[in-house]
Amino acid sequence: MNEPAHLCDATRKAEAQEARAPHVAYTADTPEEDDVEVEERQVDPDVRDHYQEMAERGAENVGEGRIP
Repeated sequence: MNEPAHLCDATRKAEAQEARAPHVAYTADTPEEDDVEVEERQVDPDVRDHYQEMAERGAENVGEGRIP
């Protein structure tokens, strides 16, 4: 049978500090970042090819869960 994990004092202290740390929400792009044209942003060619392949697969998807 599995025994409960026993945490050392260092782990408990680190978890307590993390729990008290301020939580910061995601920040949107700055106006300067937002002004960058999409074409100017660098995208790895492998990522672009994979995205295109998945988009084509999704378009040809049939079966349960498909949205017509």
